[in-house]
Amino acid sequence: MDINTSRRPPSPTAAERARSMATRGRAVILPAIESAARVNPVLHHVHPDGAVSALLSRRHPLVGLALHGAGGELAAMIEVADTAPVALREPVRGLLWISGLLSVLPETAARAVAVNIAESRPDPRLLDVGHDMVVLRLRVASLVLADAESSGPLEVAEFASATPDPFCRFEAGWLRHLEGAHRNVVDMLARHLPEKIRGGRVRPLGLDRLGLRLRIEDDNGDHDVRLAFARPVRDVTELSAELRRLVGCPFLARQI
Repeated sequence: MDINTSRRPPSPTAAERARSMATRGRAVILPAIESAARVNPVLHHVHPDGAVSALLSRRHPLVGLALHGAGGELAAMIEVADTAPVALREPVRGLLWISGLLSVLPETAARAVAVNIAESRPDPRLLDVGHDMVVLRLRVASLVLADAESSGPLEVAEFASATPDPFCRFEAGWLRHLEGAHRNVVDMLARHLPEKIRGGRVRPLGLDRLGLRLRIEDDNGDHDVRLAFARPVRDVTELSAELRRLVGCPFLARQI
């Protein structure tokens, strides 16, 4: 749950949060067929326009279902889960649902897509496209986002025009390092929390250009709090300065 305040700290827009979630989250495919099982793709990639490419073994039953669907397409939803980088009792931070029509790309088009994906996120499994792997493409029709900030539909054009947070690919490693190697820093951040939840266990939950998110786990449940930066940060140097300011580093305070 969130701690309600009269003045809510600024956060990235819903479209920006969705783009970040699409970049770092894990996906499952949900075919629109009664009793169909959830399918874990070997690899997935959400393109800037919201379309999704997913790698599956050419022998997977879903490949046959898509090939024999009406017009060679199958209605489906892809669920992208944004999971906290540290072990929490409630680890899912948000969900993005992308609905549309799923089809199997011809081999030439599939190889071209694999090359395109490799330019931004190299992965040796892409080399199997055209051999053991095929590419399924979800043509996006609608998007829905649900996280601690808001829940609701997103316009496809709005999603396409947004950019992921500049730190979204590095956030997981940084927060795990903060939790494991700088536990004292996390505890010092508790001075910003409402007094009624300061007794809970404080955990690093999220990081973006506008602030740091903490999860407080106590006997009454989970509480999420956003600590806003004084200004949006653009690089690691500015991020380090803002984190030191939140901690209350007196040396840095004399220089900013």
